[in-house]
Amino acid sequence: MSRPIESYGLIGNTIGAALVGLDGSIDWLCLPRFDSDACFAALLGTPEHGRWRIAPDGESRATRRYLPGTAILETTFETPQGCARVVDFMPFSSDPQAVELVRIASGVQGRVAMSMEFVLRFGYGRDVPWVRRRDYGLSAVAGPDAVQLVTPVALRGEGLKTLGQFTLEPGVAVPFTLSYHRSHRMPPFVEDRQVLLERTAGQWREWSARCVFPEDTPAEWREAVRRSLITLKAMSHQPTGGLVAAPTTSLPERIGGVRNWDYRFCWIRDATLTLYALLNSGYFEEAAAFRLWLLRAAAGDPAQMQIMYGLAGERRLTEVELPWLPGYEGSRPVRIGNAAHGQLQLDVYGELMDVLHAARRSRLSPDEDAWHFQRALLDHLERIWREPDAGMWEVRGAPRHFTYSKMMSWVAFDRAVKAVEEFGLDGPADRWRRLREEIRGDVLAHGVDRERGTFVQSYGSKAIDASLLLMAETGFVAARDPLFRGTVRAVERELLEDGFVLRYRPEVSDDGMPGSEGTFLMCSFWLVDAYVLLGRYDDARRLFGKLLSVRNDLGLLSEQYDPRSRRLLGNFPQAFSHVGLVNAVHNLVQAGGPAMQRASRDASPGPEAPTPGMHSEAEGPATRID
Repeated sequence: MSRPIESYGLIGNTIGAALVGLDGSIDWLCLPRFDSDACFAALLGTPEHGRWRIAPDGESRATRRYLPGTAILETTFETPQGCARVVDFMPFSSDPQAVELVRIASGVQGRVAMSMEFVLRFGYGRDVPWVRRRDYGLSAVAGPDAVQLVTPVALRGEGLKTLGQFTLEPGVAVPFTLSYHRSHRMPPFVEDRQVLLERTAGQWREWSARCVFPEDTPAEWREAVRRSLITLKAMSHQPTGGLVAAPTTSLPERIGGVRNWDYRFCWIRDATLTLYALLNSGYFEEAAAFRLWLLRAAAGDPAQMQIMYGLAGERRLTEVELPWLPGYEGSRPVRIGNAAHGQLQLDVYGELMDVLHAARRSRLSPDEDAWHFQRALLDHLERIWREPDAGMWEVRGAPRHFTYSKMMSWVAFDRAVKAVEEFGLDGPADRWRRLREEIRGDVLAHGVDRERGTFVQSYGSKAIDASLLLMAETGFVAARDPLFRGTVRAVERELLEDGFVLRYRPEVSDDGMPGSEGTFLMCSFWLVDAYVLLGRYDDARRLFGKLLSVRNDLGLLSEQYDPRSRRLLGNFPQAFSHVGLVNAVHNLVQAGGPAMQRASRDASPGPEAPTPGMHSEAEGPATRID
């Protein structure tokens, strides 16, 4: 039986990551990178597909926390005989081909009998390795992959598993190190685990202490932002600067459903809001590295630009199914790779132009070559913006003229005009202005339901799409525009479930995939931002409080949430959800937050943007969402 998604915690080292269950079992680990084959895949199957569990024998009650300011997980087990603690972390590594996962079990009170079960299965749970006993523990190899398990505990093999028993008392600490290396290389030296723990904790705390907050940020919000930023850092790939959407694949959008995708890649679409989250929180180095990753990944023929890339900018992300894995709670198929990388999605051109414009305005060091590349992108977009596409939700049905895609094409030419006007860059600004107005007229003519006074998901459709909440934030319309107000009302009327926002209703949108899904957490954060732009601060704070309440006990969010079952759904943790949380806090506590920065030419609130804390009566009565 699969454990709830929210029962897991994340540990990582900016190269790879693992999910650790509340029961002391590591059920997901890909080595050495986020997108490598999993060697523990019980998350998508059974313990026989690989896991590493350290826990007390018999009955116990577990609580856990992150060590403050770190991604180091501490789980405390209380038993009738006493209390024990397990600390899990992944030390930072200078060699991306040699990474470690360290577990330290220690006694707190009484005598606690502990068991270790180590089931190593390379190839996403399929490949049983060749295991050999060593004086330090064991070594295992399968093709290109090899690990050492280093521990003083006596180990024994039983039924293609490795088992061990030990007893903990106060003052007794028992270390375990899983050390990965390529099988043709010598294994790395394993350092003293306590020294590694102290060093890793110090590195995390030094990084998290750099976080800056707007004045008057409530303490609870500060901690939520800090935890989200630590999570984003743990999901970033330090060697390249990329940021994975999630460290997992195939966690379902509906239990038992088929909407199960691989998110261990980097999406262009996430770029602008991620950059704002990093810049507004004081992480300029990470923002600069992310911008460079974007430029490297997207470089080349603009006609070949993809919506997503691998960690190092890989372009071939072939999607295949793994039939030997039964899936999370029977949610099949299990997929690796992502076929959506080959889709045409026009909005990514606008996203890339927007993020590079934001980088210039934030005074990140200029990149002269970037503008030449951007001009080539604009020439290509000028030729294709009228075409139908797959839209930002990557629907696998027939291409359509998605309103958001057209609006983001407008953003691309708008940011190009502003690059000329604000930064003196060379370009045909008059032509771009004409294109900008042509696209705007096209959207207003075909992407609007005049009867209901709202933008619609696609031309000729009656369906509403949560991406339309960004129409004001991107600057396409002012927040005071009746069409934007009507769109927000339509989202409240048609897409809210228990106060949370669906990205769309599949049965209305005909997205080419069967089945329903949970509410989309990033879309709910977009509604928070829309409320801020409209001056509806009571509603914004109320919805933000609801979003904070669905985090798990460690402060982590997945992609979606099911209000009926009160369970997190989708890949976990989800970078975009945590980006939304960070930006929402900045929007709620300062007039020039990311929503204002993106929408406004000069990053000032403007006459249509009320000051936080004030309620605009012109917007009408606040809609209850609790």
